[in-house]
Amino acid sequence: MRNKIRFGIVGTGGIAHRFAQVIQNVSNAQLIAVASRTQENADKFAEEFSIPHAFGSYEAMAQSDLIDAAYIAVPHSGHCECSVLMMNHGKHVISEKPMAVNEKQATEMFACAKKNNVLLMEAMWARLVPGTIKLLEIVNSGTLGEIKGIEGKFCYTMDEDEMDHHVFKNENGGGSLLDVGVYGLNFASWYLGKDVTDIKAMCNPIGDVDDHTCVLLKYANGGIADISSALMLRKPNEGYVYGTKGYARVERFYAPQKIELHLNDGINEVIETPYAGNGFEEQIAHFSECVQNGLQESPINTHEQTLFITRQMDAIRKLIGITYPQDEA
Repeated sequence: MRNKIRFGIVGTGGIAHRFAQVIQNVSNAQLIAVASRTQENADKFAEEFSIPHAFGSYEAMAQSDLIDAAYIAVPHSGHCECSVLMMNHGKHVISEKPMAVNEKQATEMFACAKKNNVLLMEAMWARLVPGTIKLLEIVNSGTLGEIKGIEGKFCYTMDEDEMDHHVFKNENGGGSLLDVGVYGLNFASWYLGKDVTDIKAMCNPIGDVDDHTCVLLKYANGGIADISSALMLRKPNEGYVYGTKGYARVERFYAPQKIELHLNDGINEVIETPYAGNGFEEQIAHFSECVQNGLQESPINTHEQTLFITRQMDAIRKLIGITYPQDEA
């Protein structure tokens, strides 16, 4: 068993930078390679982060024996293809969220992982940070009573000069639902479970992707989750978990560093839950530990959870009329 899992990054965009910035803080992982579609981009990224190996194609890194695992940091539409490429060469894979554009891709990816006896995990980093773990402890302890309501808003504004970004491109699996709405859907499932009986949704499109999307989820226990996402409309990125004994408020609900408890008996409490750096350390450490222990599935970011949320996004896209080329493939 290796003391450090050797990682290669696939892609050199913003999210790849975030991963590279903190992996050196993780004791059981090291970044030794990066791959891009051009050697120039790979070399530039490698120089910035002192990475010893730079590949001018994804295939070249997949074929090398320098890495144990690949972090997939390309646009959504490339997650499946790049993950399958790496897994077919025996590499473990942690793929940025959403792991797949639709359920068909997710099923193919998990089947590929099983065939190759490798670990595949969606990089839902927010599930692994201290704030989420603490809030789950609070909810599971019964402090808030039975959970009956969830609110989560992840909405931001892109600049006008960023309209060529992949998030606005239908062929790349663009739109707010897959980009950030996925966090809200996960948030709802963490605290209200999976027994969803009804889904309502509407969106304001921008081109052929969803800009501002609002989703209502009804649960068997009578609970309702209110989730919204947006690309060109800013809302406070806060969340609420409402129970019969009180509620919790969290800023940046998907990865809170502070939890405010407001109980019906008048007791209020603020709990600080900072993470180590930018929030990615915990998922890198967890994934690496899973690899070291020979696991082919994370016990926390499970295959079932990824499939459940992917199916929800498929259902929501049908309701709001957003389709991707990958749906017909």
